[in-house]
Amino acid sequence: MENNTFSYSYSAKRNKEIESIRQRYIPKEEDKLQTLKRLDGRVSRAGKIEGICVGVVGALIFGVGMCFGLDVFAGEKWMTLALCGLGAAIMIPAYPIYKGISRRTRARLTPEILRLSDELMN
Repeated sequence: MENNTFSYSYSAKRNKEIESIRQRYIPKEEDKLQTLKRLDGRVSRAGKIEGICVGVVGALIFGVGMCFGLDVFAGEKWMTLALCGLGAAIMIPAYPIYKGISRRTRARLTPEILRLSDELMN
């Protein structure tokens, strides 16, 4: 006697999970609008990390100098002046660094952004 049975199980939740994993590994093709948005984001973020890092390092050194000035750490007054001066000297160029990097990135990416926006508008 033959046992000809067929069993089938379907799980929507399982298939949805498999599909979501599969989608992560399928190469995505970027259309022109997505490329334009990505380039615009790069221009708007350019220089922020560098400027913030320089400013934070300067502020930390300045803060240590203030600790010497408030006698949190035992030290001489010249330490206060040296560290506060060094911290201020490091903090001052943070904004010009940000502006310079931002300006160079904008100049480099402007032709591509204009070309893509012209293509999308026509």
